[in-house]
Order: sequence, then C-alpha cells, then structure tokens
Amino acid sequence: MNIVDVVDLYIQLNNLGIEIWLDGGWCVDALLGEQTRAHTDVDIVVQHKNVPKLRELLEMQGYKDIPRNDTSAWNFVLGDDQGRLVDVHAITFDTEGNGLYGPAEKGVMYPAASLTGIGRVNGHIVKCISPEYMVKFHTGYKLRENDFKDVSALCVRFGIDYPEEYAYLKSSS
Repeated sequence: MNIVDVVDLYIQLNNLGIEIWLDGGWCVDALLGEQTRAHTDVDIVVQHKNVPKLRELLEMQGYKDIPRNDTSAWNFVLGDDQGRLVDVHAITFDTEGNGLYGPAEKGVMYPAASLTGIGRVNGHIVKCISPEYMVKFHTGYKLRENDFKDVSALCVRFGIDYPEEYAYLKSSS
C-alpha cells in the first residue's frame, strides 16, 4: 500500500461515515508525520458494526479475502489484483470505550486511551493508535527489524520509555 492508496482509503471510508484508526506500520509513520519505509499493507481498526460497509466498498473495487491461518471475524485481510492489502482489526466498544478485539472472554482489547492518536499521512490528518500504545503493542512477540526501528523512532520522538525487551536501544539512541 502506497501513501496515496492509504489516504484514498481513509477518505473513502470517512465519506461513508466509517471511522477508522491506522495501526501497524502506517500508524507509526502517521505519528512520525512522514513515511519511513515501504509497507506491504495498511492495518486499520474499525468498529465491527461497520465491517459490512467496509467489505462492500472494497469488494466493489476488486478486493477479496486473502486466506491466512489466523483469519477470523475480527481480523482478516482483503487484497486486490494490484497487490494492495488491507489488514482489518474489527472491534466492538464496551461501556468504557475500550475496543474489544475478538471474543470478550479472551480480554483482548484496544484500550480507550489507545484510540486517541492523531497523525499525518501525506499531509492528511488521520486517527491512529496513540504513540504510547503503539510502543506497548510492539511487545510480546518475535520482534523483526522494523519493530526495533519503529519503537526506537516513537520512543525518541515522543519521549516514551523503552519497553524492557528494547531497553538496549536506549543506550544506542
């Protein structure tokens, strides 16, 4: 997904009344206010109630489900013949404004405070995951080189303490 595709998708969904938050690599770049690397997809957070409208819009543009071993009703990828990929994270708000991600009994969520980020993509203001939560969400799994770069850039830019698994970066920044 290139920068023009991301902004176009964001605007189209916004025009349909579908609120989204950028997540993943494009969120990091939005928070930093510049594109720092190429991205194979765009991760978006959307309310589960808006998934049918989202699917309808993207299917009209040639997107279809991309099978993965972790596909579910709350996390799936739609792709088109041009290689553009949209990784959808569907949430349902609880009474406290937290975005429940998956079955409630699993307790996985986007805390309300995580949905307060504001960034820029190609000069366009977008909603995204907050910097503090982007750093928190980059822990607890096998880390890749991009994770280290993203976390380091966010910690430096926003004065966030490095998570324990990234602590060695603090001495090198």
